Amino acid sequence: MSRKLINWLGLTGIIALISYALAVILSPSAFPGYNWMGQAVSDLSAESAPSRMLWNQIAALYGVCSVVCMTCVSVFISENRVSTRLFRVGMHLFTVMNWVSNVGYAMFPLSDSGKDIASFQEVMHMVVTVAVVLLSVVSLVCLIVAGFKKSGIRGIGVWAAVALTMMLVGAIGQGAVPPQYFGVVERFSVFAAVGFTAVCGIYLLFSFCGQRRSN
Repeated sequence: MSRKLINWLGLTGIIALISYALAVILSPSAFPGYNWMGQAVSDLSAESAPSRMLWNQIAALYGVCSVVCMTCVSVFISENRVSTRLFRVGMHLFTVMNWVSNVGYAMFPLSDSGKDIASFQEVMHMVVTVAVVLLSVVSLVCLIVAGFKKSGIRGIGVWAAVALTMMLVGAIGQGAVPPQYFGVVERFSVFAAVGFTAVCGIYLLFSFCGQRRSN
């Protein structure tokens, strides 16, 4: 199969996943007393967190690669009219989610890890989180429906269902499990989005199985 540059850029989705996973795994080493089972991932990158510098170094490729990957996916499926209109709308919304996440969290990081939400910056961090969650859920639902239609890409539908299930497990679990296990279920949510981005990158690498539609 002949691949163009935009197809090879699908590899940035895999790079984003690797960069994020390494940051989550290695950054706690620079945060004395950090309890991954009870604390959120965002605590590692908070302004007051001792692990912030290490997080920024390891996760440097995560944000930019996620945005590059999904932007290339959106461009490719639009130019090639891949699958159905609903499928393309779902992918575009997921791309917007990545932009909102990358820009929003950079503008409004948590100012103090593990503390109550009080300042304007912390409130805006939560607003960004709500926007990211809503965009993620709506986009994944669109992709699930589109993927399981006759003219859809069933594989994308399956992966979108897996990602949405992980997000729901994380969202429901955070309120259902004891506080000491908050971090465990929260990681289901945070890895769902970056994992699905990597999946989209792989599909881009293989030109979405060569599927074309005009509707």
